Amino acid sequence: MSRTRTSDVLVIGGGIIGLVTAWRAAQRGFATAVLDPEPGGGAAQVAAGMLAAVTELHYGEQTLLGLNLASARRYPDFAAELTELTGHDLGYRRCGTLAVALDADDRAHLRELHALQQHSGLESQWLSGRECRRLEPMLAPGVRGGLRVDGDHQIDPRRLAGALVAACEQAGVVFHRVWAERLTVARDRATGVVTTDGTELGAGQVVLAAGSLSGRLAGVPEDVLPPVRPVKGQVVRLTMPQRHGPFLSRTVRAVVRGSHVYLVPRESGELVVGATSEEMGWDTTVTAGGVYELLRDAHELVPGITELPLTETRAGLRPGSPDNAPLLGPTELDGLLLATGHYRNGVLLTPVTGDALAHALATGELPGEARPFTPKRFSTATALTEQPA
Repeated sequence: MSRTRTSDVLVIGGGIIGLVTAWRAAQRGFATAVLDPEPGGGAAQVAAGMLAAVTELHYGEQTLLGLNLASARRYPDFAAELTELTGHDLGYRRCGTLAVALDADDRAHLRELHALQQHSGLESQWLSGRECRRLEPMLAPGVRGGLRVDGDHQIDPRRLAGALVAACEQAGVVFHRVWAERLTVARDRATGVVTTDGTELGAGQVVLAAGSLSGRLAGVPEDVLPPVRPVKGQVVRLTMPQRHGPFLSRTVRAVVRGSHVYLVPRESGELVVGATSEEMGWDTTVTAGGVYELLRDAHELVPGITELPLTETRAGLRPGSPDNAPLLGPTELDGLLLATGHYRNGVLLTPVTGDALAHALATGELPGEARPFTPKRFSTATALTEQPA
């Protein structure tokens, strides 16, 4: 076994969460390394990139809403900093979102969401079906109403990933293009990893940011292993015509017969249609049924979609956690931190995750907005002491 030099911080996983963590750590002066065979890959290659803190609001997720909003507020400066540093256009658009209803049940569901948004102090505007079609003329005549949310934006996750790789390189982050075989632990402290090619990499602190794979790393003590599972999502990419004005001017989303569908128009002319949510383990097969359902539901929303060229079909794995919220910061194992379990919100939570992990690496503690998302909330000892009497 060969041993290479030790870094201050070793990040396992080079998706957008691992990359932003490494970049922010390097900016703080840590000698930082990233372990991933394909940095910039992972779920970001499939994600649509909706920055939708308001329209993604779900009952029981008000604490997560606070983190989502904190990250959304940081996005303009975060995107500007990355673009200025790397010269990469991130496809960041402040175009807003329109959530629409196609039948009476969907309309009732959307009215409830609107009430929850208002109760949570969020800005959204109820529109009639006619007002929705005035905003987006390609919508189906049957649209019964909708919510206009100007504060929900979008970014191109593939461009974001590429820019983060470039920013890491500029900041001196070292890339090890192999995978981690197991975590090394000495005297109850994480000390680094052994890679799949047998190299031993030492580190002052290790950040496990391997997305849906985070729960599978050998050597992590059972009680510290993150409870993260893969949730499959299939997406379809189409090309919009460039003539006669925009096909869609903003993100459009709906619930069609109980299934969520969204259409995200990029300035590049790409239209992303997603996304299924399937508990299928590690399967990443693109299925005829998944593509059919997406196109069928999208067609009910925007009938003209079937005329567009189909350019790509992809499936990826979101890292789901028991409460659909991320696991951030120090674990019960000294020297091991987590940045995983972001589920639907990985792209949205990129800025706040980078800041939170850099703070935790420097101080040993999470900043205030991230404290509810400590991995320790799932540990048996913590759960027992926090149970009501």
